[in-house]
Amino acid sequence: MTSSSLQMLSLVAALVAAGAFAGLIAGLFGVGGGTVIVPALFYAFAVLRLGGESNLHVAVGSSLAVIIATSFRSLAAHRAHGVVDDAVLKTWSPWVAVGGGVGAALAGVSSQEALTVVYAIAVTLVAAQLGLAKESWTLRSDLPGGWWRRGLGTFIGLLSAMMGVGGGAMGSMLMTLCGRPIHQAVATASGFGLAIGIPATLGFLVFGWDAPGRPPLSLGYVNVPAVLVMGLLTGAVAPYGAKLAHRLDRRMLRRAFAVFLVLTAISIAAKTL
Repeated sequence: MTSSSLQMLSLVAALVAAGAFAGLIAGLFGVGGGTVIVPALFYAFAVLRLGGESNLHVAVGSSLAVIIATSFRSLAAHRAHGVVDDAVLKTWSPWVAVGGGVGAALAGVSSQEALTVVYAIAVTLVAAQLGLAKESWTLRSDLPGGWWRRGLGTFIGLLSAMMGVGGGAMGSMLMTLCGRPIHQAVATASGFGLAIGIPATLGFLVFGWDAPGRPPLSLGYVNVPAVLVMGLLTGAVAPYGAKLAHRLDRRMLRRAFAVFLVLTAISIAAKTL
């Protein structure tokens, strides 16, 4: 067996493990598997010595492509239970999509170091929300409209696209702070993944088309094997994570995962910077 074949087999094995873990995390905590997919891909490429200076971009772009499929399945499942607020999706998704496209463009012209800083800060914010915020906290009685909706929706899409997640964590946090029940918030925010993932993935394809230092079998900043393997596994494993969540201490799990996210952000920042 040649060294290149061994590398590809090792990559597939790493993708299988990461995909299963990402699906489990998505089901357990109601956050996008992108919080696991991005660091898993980044380190898989590094350990197997694939790619180079574009590895974080490829990890983010591939995660966004996976999120399109997982968000579609998640939204359908939540809609079957009647907890999705379609009025929120209809009015917020266009602005979230605009932010996703802008975020992809900014990531495409940013260096790996700059993208690392954005990623680390954004992941730390998600970790703080998971580990410190109480689900009962509210700032107002309902979601804002007008320019506040446009600005906040664009910001959610922009930041999510640059860190490779579907917007579920930030979207559900915003909705709960605006007085929406947690189950409705998680269910509705899961639909933001489609609004973010489609324009952002296209942006990562275009801006990374001729970029140097990409792992093999990448189209732009999207790695095809990663999307296929992890896309199938995250969707398949997520329901088991959801079932497990009902049997464990949710508060303890959220805090443990928050610590994991902070350590991941620090590790990637240290390795890149």
